[in-house]
Amino acid sequence: MPPVRVGTRRSRLATTQSGHVAEMIRQRLGREAVLVEVTTDGDRSQAAGTSLVGSSSTGVFVSALRDALLSGEVDVAVHSLKDVPTYPAEGIVVAAVPLREDPRDVVVARDGLTLGELPVGSVVGTGSPRRAAQLHALGLGLEVVGVRGNVDTRIGKVRSGAYDAVVLARAGLSRIDRLAEVTEVLDPLQVLPAPGQGALAVECRAGDELAAQLAVLEDAPTRAAVDAERAVLATLEGGCSAPIGALAEVVEGEDDEELWVRAVALSPDGTLTVRMSATGSPADAVGVGTRLGAEMLADGAGQLGQPGPAATTEADKVREA
Repeated sequence: MPPVRVGTRRSRLATTQSGHVAEMIRQRLGREAVLVEVTTDGDRSQAAGTSLVGSSSTGVFVSALRDALLSGEVDVAVHSLKDVPTYPAEGIVVAAVPLREDPRDVVVARDGLTLGELPVGSVVGTGSPRRAAQLHALGLGLEVVGVRGNVDTRIGKVRSGAYDAVVLARAGLSRIDRLAEVTEVLDPLQVLPAPGQGALAVECRAGDELAAQLAVLEDAPTRAAVDAERAVLATLEGGCSAPIGALAEVVEGEDDEELWVRAVALSPDGTLTVRMSATGSPADAVGVGTRLGAEMLADGAGQLGQPGPAATTEADKVREA
């Protein structure tokens, strides 16, 4: 059989993630797999240092890979799940969501400091409205500024003294063996991650026999968790720059497994928040997330300055490391 062509963005993190999926295909499907690099609009804007906040485009890190998939240039596309819009893509299915990495955010700060140890007025870089709002909500007196670029660029801002710290996703640093530079792992009670953070989406063409084969890459608890998180986001109509965090996990209950979901919606400056949680069955993950999002809307989440109706992920416009 011909090798499975795995589409990937060109960054080190993306090729590492896609390489991981390619290796899973070799081991579990018994087929050869090769990486095919595709440049996205998000990559081009990131290379140019252009901010995506407020842009009308969606899926800037996803669309080029999907185009390559639909045109037959690749057989599989691998995305960071938090980059994938919540609305369906015609002709494409998420065939598998493999086991998730740790979804938490982390701090890389000068002198090995934690956020709480940074002096008032310290400059902390993040390109994420969600992270910025939650950092403001902590009330630590930090100056939160924007930053784009790959992991090396962001951490380089700290090493050069331009910033006192940056906030990144732990999963990305783990995948490229940079965890040694982390000075603090943020407790989700303080900073909830982006919906789907730490998880990968393995997409292929709808109706392709490969879709059924790729199901062996699926991790059921991960799929339930991210389905719930993304249902919260879709219900809140989060939009790409909305400060929304969500985290779900499947845990052992008294009688059976239970799904626990926590979510927060914030005003951009972090002064107003709607924070709620819910539990339910992993088999009803979308329902649990949808109901939680509806409860948050009823409690005022829709009046926190979030943009409207195209429900996507914040990372469509702001790529998180």
